[in-house]
Amino acid sequence: RPLTTVPTDKRLTKSTSNKVVAGVCAGLADYFDLDPTIVRVAYVLISLISAAFPGLLVYIILMFVMPDH
Repeated sequence: RPLTTVPTDKRLTKSTSNKVVAGVCAGLADYFDLDPTIVRVAYVLISLISAAFPGLLVYIILMFVMPDH
């Protein structure tokens, strides 16, 4: 039996309605159907555990790479 895939219109974009800094965490939360607050708290905790610099660098890169809505 052949497997079929269901096309989705899901795209990873920055959020325009729930952004605090640049909409990156809210965009990730929208994409994964999570609460934006949970994604923000997880981002801060991961950044602190990794000595903050890599987390800040990843956020800045995503800020420029992720498209707007």
